Amino acid sequence: MRVDLLTKEYPPEIYGGAGVHVAELVKALRTHIEVQVRCFGSRRDERDVTNYFIPGELASANAALQTIGVDLLMANDTLGADLVHSHTWYANEAGRVSQLLHGIPHVITAHSLEPLRPWKAEQLGGGYRISSDIEKSAYESADAVIAVSAGMRLDILRSYPDIDPNKVHVVHNGIDVEAWAPTSNPDLLARWGIDPEKPAVVFVGRITRQKGLPYLLEAAESLPEDVQLILCAGAPDTPEIKAEVESRVAALQSQRDGVVWITEHLPRHEIAALLSASTVFVCPSIYEPLGIVNLEAMACGIPVVGTATGGIPEVVDDGVTGWLVPIEQLQDGTGTPLDPAKYVSDLARAMTLAVSDRDKARQMGVAARERARVHFDWMAIADQTRAIYDLVLR
Repeated sequence: MRVDLLTKEYPPEIYGGAGVHVAELVKALRTHIEVQVRCFGSRRDERDVTNYFIPGELASANAALQTIGVDLLMANDTLGADLVHSHTWYANEAGRVSQLLHGIPHVITAHSLEPLRPWKAEQLGGGYRISSDIEKSAYESADAVIAVSAGMRLDILRSYPDIDPNKVHVVHNGIDVEAWAPTSNPDLLARWGIDPEKPAVVFVGRITRQKGLPYLLEAAESLPEDVQLILCAGAPDTPEIKAEVESRVAALQSQRDGVVWITEHLPRHEIAALLSASTVFVCPSIYEPLGIVNLEAMACGIPVVGTATGGIPEVVDDGVTGWLVPIEQLQDGTGTPLDPAKYVSDLARAMTLAVSDRDKARQMGVAARERARVHFDWMAIADQTRAIYDLVLR
């Protein structure tokens, strides 16, 4: 079997959870089948990986049109594949065109949904209407859709009611617990002015509306005075949200000590060390299909405070490996809390509970790592994915 896996992100050009998923899935799948990777960006040296540049004629075009240009180049090269598997709307059109052009099945893994990210219009302008149309067409015509959580599956069926529910399957994201493990790096902590003797709350994520960083910054005002807040947050979606976060961080730093904001992209071993040195990881997302970063934190041996939305409740075992923060949300696609003040208060309460008993937090961290190891193994996830391939190829 030859599968052509179509993706925007692939190592070393990874900026989100979808790219991590693709990289790990490819490694696991290649132990059993042939996988050709087709990705955006610069040349890769890895065997059976082909990169595609934006066509020169589209160099100054809207980003959505640039994406279509790359997708058409990809689709031209999928001839000979038994099946194409696309990830995110950036590659969905390549999968759909391959399906039409070459008569081969198209499988999609859903990492997020355009209808549930309306703030993308701030970033893409009219391109957001194009990305939304691409996603809708691809999902409705795909031979199978893989959701990374049961919560995500429900979102897919709500967003695209014309899809046959029988072709939407759940296969969770995974984690490599050998690569993500408790890590000590005193020099790194000293470099960023982090005191290993004090409790710390850590956040890792891009600065986007869906990650809920402004809610976290507001909630952090209520943390006990000795608690440090470590923010590994960069790659803002828009100048507007960048300015908002900068203002809130500056205000928080003027009120309390121990607020560390790291905007640069850190290598994995340094992120693992920051996670391992912290008391608890916080995921204040208002939209999160699963959240690989929660698994990364758990694999490093710390518990998670996460919003009870999307796939997060399928990762965090409330009261055992972390704390779930309740939320009631608008159903307009934004995920905005119906009562923002209550959500912020509940988030602050959960974080305070986590840092107030560090022995209990350590015990929950041990349980969190074990849960990550047992339930989110990449080889098992690859086996489930191959079973879906076999299903559509019958």
